[in-house]
Amino acid sequence: MTGFEPELDPAFAVITPASGLDVPLVFNSPHSGRVYPRSFVQASRLAPDRLRCSEDTFVEDLFASAPRHGAALMHANFPRAFVDLNREPYELDPQMFDGSLPRHANTRSMRVAGGLGTIARVVADSEPIYASRIPVEEALARIDTYYKPYHAALCSILEEAHTRFGIAVLIDCHSMPSAKIARDERGKPDFVLGDRYGTSCAAPLADLVHDTLAQAGYTVGRNKPYAGGFITESYGNPSAGLHALQIEINRGLYMDELRYTRTGGFAWLQADLDRLVRTLVSAIPDALESPAIAAE
Repeated sequence: MTGFEPELDPAFAVITPASGLDVPLVFNSPHSGRVYPRSFVQASRLAPDRLRCSEDTFVEDLFASAPRHGAALMHANFPRAFVDLNREPYELDPQMFDGSLPRHANTRSMRVAGGLGTIARVVADSEPIYASRIPVEEALARIDTYYKPYHAALCSILEEAHTRFGIAVLIDCHSMPSAKIARDERGKPDFVLGDRYGTSCAAPLADLVHDTLAQAGYTVGRNKPYAGGFITESYGNPSAGLHALQIEINRGLYMDELRYTRTGGFAWLQADLDRLVRTLVSAIPDALESPAIAAE
């Protein structure tokens, strides 16, 4: 697009074992990017720390051991407030932009109505991001430059796993604000697993993650309030051997949510998630041989 210059290089990372994938497991952290393009910050009406409230801060670091155990780890470097990878490619709010959106844009989704489309209008606590409308060419350029290459790379690594092993398992890694930050008097579990109510992932795999976390002493919810987003829905097709499970982690377990710093709980949680990765890696051979999982 004319006048648009990419500001992040690389825009994302795909980390695999030196010898290639040893297991058909891909861990994905699409919302943990913490590199904010200067032009984006300048166009925003918010201070940088307010822009960051949409981040899944440090999530990719929590799963950093995955490549050491034979799995792949993918994560964005750009932030969710800049481009949201867990949306359709063109979920866009026409009121945000100067110019006409393409006909194929989805302008009526609930996510767009809430201000959280592919190019978000608000940050996670509903504060407007921009001081004025932005050119539609800017939005389309972000999608072409950041969104599409990311999903192309994610598709590629999942196809590699599926071709090599006959099955691919995507663990989509996210974080959620604690009850204190979200002002939720009901409290929140430590983890919420989302499998689109059993449609994106074979039940034995989802159960394995649930049981492993519960046995480590964590409270674990299923599908409420997070059943999985665009990525889980789009990449999960259990009947074809493609399984996608979303994991939401309570930020209160591992970080100071106001200062965006790690707390003492980070190392403990990272160690427990390393055990989860190892459990999944060791279970994959059995899963490959199990018709109930491969074809469910």
